[in-house]
Amino acid sequence: QVQLVESGGDSVQAGGSLRLSCVGSGMIFSPKIMGWYHQPPGSQRELVASISRDGTTVYADSVKGRFTITRHNGENTVYLQMDSLEPQDTGVYSCYADIPNYGIDYLPVKTYWGQGTQVTVSS
Repeated sequence: QVQLVESGGDSVQAGGSLRLSCVGSGMIFSPKIMGWYHQPPGSQRELVASISRDGTTVYADSVKGRFTITRHNGENTVYLQMDSLEPQDTGVYSCYADIPNYGIDYLPVKTYWGQGTQVTVSS
């Protein structure tokens, strides 16, 4: 059974930093893509950053230059280094993993989600 467990959320002052971790377990096949979504209070979830197995990254415009996503393929772990935090970064951060059927990249993926970790940035 695939599980994703996040950690690292906290309350910080604006300008501070946090490092989120997401550890995957129970995966027979390595995720094609892993990433993070952000859900601000009262708003919909939005993609923050993603990273493919070969290290290709994608960032939301709002976090470019401030957040860095990295991944440890052998441990199915993804990290999000969050610097220069702003109050609008407040919300729940959830990690996800896209695992292709039978481990074959051109087949459809199944997406798995973590439970989320709370980040609160005060001004």
